[in-house]
Amino acid sequence: MTRNVLETLLGAVVLLVAGVFMVFAYNSSQMDGSGGYELVARFDRVDGLSTGSDVRISGIKVGTVLGQDLDPQTYRAAVHFSVRDGVEVPADTSAAIVSDGLLGGKYLSLEPGGDVEMLKGGDEVSLTQSSVRLEDLIGQMIFSGGGAGGQQPKDKPDAGAAGAAPGEIK
Repeated sequence: MTRNVLETLLGAVVLLVAGVFMVFAYNSSQMDGSGGYELVARFDRVDGLSTGSDVRISGIKVGTVLGQDLDPQTYRAAVHFSVRDGVEVPADTSAAIVSDGLLGGKYLSLEPGGDVEMLKGGDEVSLTQSSVRLEDLIGQMIFSGGGAGGQQPKDKPDAGAAGAAPGEIK
């Protein structure tokens, strides 16, 4: 009989610890929607940016991407995001979609301007820079002739033309 009581108490303690962990995880994930104000920014492309991505200023997380939709008149992507209370964003702030490393995800980077007027909830960030695709950059490197294997400039002599025979080191 005492063994059953001990197992019941131990089970209750495990459930209590699990409940405390769930409350902590919920509060840490900022899914409760508390705090902050919503802003919007419009981009030509938002490749890789998703709902729940970070919003950062100087590399510090200050908010979260809340959602994305397509503007039917301009066919631009509208990104709705939150900025936590206590962080004021100047009206001339610019927004860019930036990669979090070479193969990392994307996040929304805000570059504050110098305006004395601050954005309020529902305002729009008008200065934006769309996402850059890695495939496009690689294509430019390969097909522009600026990569390795390109021709030598005519004003610089070839290393082999300096009087040394082929295979000979000077």
